[in-house]
Amino acid sequence: MQDTPKGLRLHIGIFGRRNVGKSSLMNALTSQPVAIVSDTPGTTTDPVEKTMELLPLGPVVFIDTAGIDDIGALGSMRIKKTLEVFNRTDLAILVTEANQWGEFEARIKDILRQKKIPFVVVLNKIDALEVSEEIVASLKREKIPHVCVSAAKGTHIEALKELLLENAPAEWFEPPALVGDLLPAGELAILVVPIDLEAPKGRLILPQVQTIRDVLDHDAYCMVVKERELRDAINRLNRPPKLVICDSQCVLKVVADTPAPIKVTTFSIVMARFKGDLPALVKGVRAIERLRSGDRVLIAEACSHHPIADDIGRVKIPRWLRQYVGGNLNIDVCAGRAYPENLEEYKLVIHCAGCVLNRREMLSRIYRATKHGVPITNYGVAISFLQGVLHRTLEPFPYAKLLLED
Repeated sequence: MQDTPKGLRLHIGIFGRRNVGKSSLMNALTSQPVAIVSDTPGTTTDPVEKTMELLPLGPVVFIDTAGIDDIGALGSMRIKKTLEVFNRTDLAILVTEANQWGEFEARIKDILRQKKIPFVVVLNKIDALEVSEEIVASLKREKIPHVCVSAAKGTHIEALKELLLENAPAEWFEPPALVGDLLPAGELAILVVPIDLEAPKGRLILPQVQTIRDVLDHDAYCMVVKERELRDAINRLNRPPKLVICDSQCVLKVVADTPAPIKVTTFSIVMARFKGDLPALVKGVRAIERLRSGDRVLIAEACSHHPIADDIGRVKIPRWLRQYVGGNLNIDVCAGRAYPENLEEYKLVIHCAGCVLNRREMLSRIYRATKHGVPITNYGVAISFLQGVLHRTLEPFPYAKLLLED
């Protein structure tokens, strides 16, 4: 509760061949022995993450990856894991030895440019190798920011940190508001927070906590109630709230209890805008109208949790979908980092709010679905649609509401 969630941290991916010193570099940057360091190539298998405060950048996640030149059957699996990290990388470090540049470095550079990920090049091991002037000259010609370091000795690590600051994406320093732009200073939002069995004991879930903080950051204030108390809370006020935000599972009751002049939406729809592409997800929800018995639907969850008997993703949404379609649907569920490659086999993807993902990974998932011609929406948009209240929960976002009228 006291730490910045991973989904709101700058994700810095470290890429390169085996044994160029990626793990040593991460240990040097974090000043901790986070990753195992060995002269044996292929020591790093799965990506290793470390969260920290990197001044003056702020909260970051460093991701150490396996070598892009790994070999064998296991090597291919490690490379696949490495390639997946690109989808959540906001800023990249391409590590190579001081006198080495070849096809693998060129491949990483091309991937980073294709995905429009800002990156810096680190020429490592200057304590043992002479820096290639030809490589340096080539990097200068291509205007690629670079620095020569010794991760083992800690040489020029501060210069690397400054280079990371200079090349961090501009949007990192101007993060979008969660709800602050919907709520003028001095206005009130009522947050409707059901307490269910999947909420951590003694705590609110992450989107609710983030919303409260964003309201306060924008000099507004909020009232937190459960769904049974909303109508009484509104009646007690001497002027109506500017906005009501609720959990999607109680959206039907909340819409019914909220007078028409007051705008209402859900935490999941707010997160759809904050983490993803709300217009794309609204467009995708219309695919529910085209679903037929026997069609295949993917429910995608970003977090891994122990599902309860009436789980929203595994039970409620599938039940509402089948009721709407009037027949059986083949529904698959993926959780955590898993995201299927065979997306073209689905008629629709319904994704969670993505609160544990950073925005780049959520956008990447949306892009991969649309690239395969598969409509994608999210829990909140889909539930409001299935409950017949999406026109109301999109009122705070008129540009997205217009898409329902097309």
